[in-house]
Amino acid sequence: MRKAFQALLTLLFLSAAAFANNKTPKAEDILKAAQSKSADQNKPIFLIFGASWCEACHQLDTFLAYPEIAAIFDKYFIVTKLTFGEGAAGHRDWDTPGSDSLIEKYGGVSSTGSVGLPFIAILDAKAKLIISSNQPGKANAPGGPGTGFPTEPDEIKWFLSMLVKSAPAITPEETTKIQSALQKAAAD
Repeated sequence: MRKAFQALLTLLFLSAAAFANNKTPKAEDILKAAQSKSADQNKPIFLIFGASWCEACHQLDTFLAYPEIAAIFDKYFIVTKLTFGEGAAGHRDWDTPGSDSLIEKYGGVSSTGSVGLPFIAILDAKAKLIISSNQPGKANAPGGPGTGFPTEPDEIKWFLSMLVKSAPAITPEETTKIQSALQKAAAD
């Protein structure tokens, strides 16, 4: 019994040490890795800023996990996620370090300082913004800039235009699949 207890203490000590040494990757490092993949695979980066408390972020994650949707996004994009906005739930330390400066850089913060999540920035391999989820005319919307998870017809239209602009090889059949899945998700 004593040996089992010592083994358990040793395991807990080693786990705590490993946890303490496990540093959260910085947003800049995550973006650099995505840039490398983007350059190698000749695909734009579909950069998502989201938070654990954000229901629309979970909707987007669920949507992107649908097999028929995942196949399309895997074909055309390097999907990359950064955690941002956890301070709203009292967990600022859960944010990806540096995500605040990147969301600001890509236009995810309105002139009034509000942020709408999820915020999506589609970038080229050099991390230059191609297009974002900031729908024209909604830059200072009460919830912040950005469409978030598209549920309204104008939001779905904007989301599809983002995809077509950043991945011109996407086919009309694929955009129709995405549109249908978004409409279904919005109805649920």
